[in-house]
Amino acid sequence: MFRTMTKCLIAVPALALLAAPGLAKDSYPPVEVLLQTETTVIGQPIAYPKGPAQITVAIVTMQSGQKTGWHLHEAPLTAHMLEGELTVDYGADGTRVYREGDTLVEALGSWHQGTNTGAGIARIFVVFAGAVGTPNTVAE
Repeated sequence: MFRTMTKCLIAVPALALLAAPGLAKDSYPPVEVLLQTETTVIGQPIAYPKGPAQITVAIVTMQSGQKTGWHLHEAPLTAHMLEGELTVDYGADGTRVYREGDTLVEALGSWHQGTNTGAGIARIFVVFAGAVGTPNTVAE
């Protein structure tokens, strides 16, 4: 009986180790891709600034009617609308409206202005893929 018990004590962990890679692969959670693109919202190719990489992550909160003022981005900016509605004027490139759930890569090096045109606050989750010493946003 002692030998049988010893064999079980060795076999069970060994089987668990053999099964572990399969379990790990099957247990990875599903991924929902929100956006995959090579261009900005106005069709520009995405280009990264030169220099050591620097990621900036932020949430922008705008009150109803609030404007960003005219500005541009020198670093690629991915935005995801968490809440509300934002209308962005891209000048000659037109106007676009973004609502909760929308994801975009913002215009790069192009002047634009956003306005919260919704009834409540607008909250935008943003990620800048910039470089040390390069401003993410430049105001007019």
